[in-house]
Amino acid sequence: MMRVWRAAADSASAVSPDRNRVVDFLRAVSIVVVVIGHWLMAAPEVKPNGEMLAGHVLADVPWTQWLTWIFQVMPVFFMVGGYSNAASWRSALRQGLGYESWVNARLRRLVIPVLALLAFWGVFASVLLFGGLDPELLLIGSQTALVPVWFLAVYIAVVAITPLTIRVWERWGIRSILAGIVAAVAVDAVSLLLDESWVGWLNYLFVWGTVHQFGYAWRDGRLDGRGRWVLAAAGLGALVVLTQGLAYPVSMVGVPGAALNNTLPPRLPLLALGAVQTGVLLGIERPLGRLLTRDGPWTATVLVTSMIMTIYLWHLTMMVLVLAVLLVLDGFGLHVVAGSGTWWATRPIWLLVMAGVTAPAVIPLARFERPKTRMAAPARWRGIIAVLSVCLGLALLAYFGVGGPDGLNWIALSLPFAGALVGGVVDWRGR
Repeated sequence: MMRVWRAAADSASAVSPDRNRVVDFLRAVSIVVVVIGHWLMAAPEVKPNGEMLAGHVLADVPWTQWLTWIFQVMPVFFMVGGYSNAASWRSALRQGLGYESWVNARLRRLVIPVLALLAFWGVFASVLLFGGLDPELLLIGSQTALVPVWFLAVYIAVVAITPLTIRVWERWGIRSILAGIVAAVAVDAVSLLLDESWVGWLNYLFVWGTVHQFGYAWRDGRLDGRGRWVLAAAGLGALVVLTQGLAYPVSMVGVPGAALNNTLPPRLPLLALGAVQTGVLLGIERPLGRLLTRDGPWTATVLVTSMIMTIYLWHLTMMVLVLAVLLVLDGFGLHVVAGSGTWWATRPIWLLVMAGVTAPAVIPLARFERPKTRMAAPARWRGIIAVLSVCLGLALLAYFGVGGPDGLNWIALSLPFAGALVGGVVDWRGR
C-alpha cells in the first residue's frame, strides 16, 4: 500500500497546474460514496433455522430511504462525465482526430476493465454449476455482483453520442437543458399516466443525458455565481414536490417490492437530484479547489481515480465472495437483524472487512484500466456496433445476472466480448 501511495504521489505531482482538480475529486468521491452505499444497503440475515434472507436495508428499515438523497451520487458522475467528455472531444478536434479514434480510446478505458470482471464470472459460474451449485443461488449472487454494470451500459451510450449532444449544447446552450427536462417530463407523463411503461425507458437518454449536459454548462462557465445555488434550490423544490406531492418514491434507488422505482427506468426525481447535487457541489468549487492544493487530499484523489473503474466494478463481487465464505462458516456474523442496535454498531466492522478484502484485489486488477498497447481505430460502423453490442450485453447481465435455471447466460456474456473485438477495443490476436 505504501508503494501504491508513493506512486500516486508521483503521479499527482506531475499533473498540469491548469487541470481542474475538482473534476477528479468529485469523480473519486462519487464512486467511494456509491461503494459505501452498496455495502450498507446489503442486509443478509441467517435465521436460527439456517434459512438465509437476502435482506435490503431500504426495505427493512424504511426511514433509511431518505439517506439515498445523499448516497445516490450517480448524477454527480454523469455531470463530471459531461465536463470531461466535452474537454476530451474538443481536444480531439484540435488535434485533428476523428470520431473513430476518440470513441475507440474512450471505449478502451471503459470496456477493458469490465471484460476482466465478466471473464471472472464466466469461469467462476461455470465451475460452480459443474460442482452442483443451485442455479437459483448463482442467479441471486451474480445479479447482486453485477449491479454496477448497468451504469456502464448507460454511460457508454451517453459517451458515444457526445459529439451530437455537444453540438446541440453549443447551438442552444441552456435551452438544450430545458428541452431535456421537458422531454423527461413528457416521458414520465405518458409512461405513468397513460400506463405506457415502455415509454419510460426513453428517460435513460433524457434524464442522464440532461445531467450530462450540466457538465457542459460547467465546462463552459455557464453555471457561475448565484446560478449554481438557483439550480440547487430549483432542484430541491422539484424533488420535494415530486416525492411529497406527486407520489414518486422517496428513495433514489430501487427498493425491493416497491410499486414504483425511480431508477428502473430513471424518473424525474433523479433529474431533480442531479440539479441539487450539481448546484451544491459547484457552489463549493472554490473551497474544494483550495483543499486540493494540499498534497494529501490531491494524492488520495489521484490514487482513487487511477483505479476508479476497478473499485466500482469489483466491490460487489468481493462482497458476494465474503458472504459465500461466511455462509460456509455457519453464517458467522450474519445472525443480526437489519436495523437493530447491534446491526448498526457492527456496520463499521462490516465496512472495514469489505474494504480490507476489496483493496488487495483491486490493486493488481487496476492494470486493465491502463492498456499499454495502442491500436488503430477501426471504421466508424465497427465502433457503433461495438457500442450497441457492449451496452446490450451489460444491460442484460445487470438485469438477469450470469446464470439462470438453464445454466449460464452465454448470450449476454458473449455480447460485450464480441463488441470489443469488432470495435477494435481489444486485439483478436490476444495482445
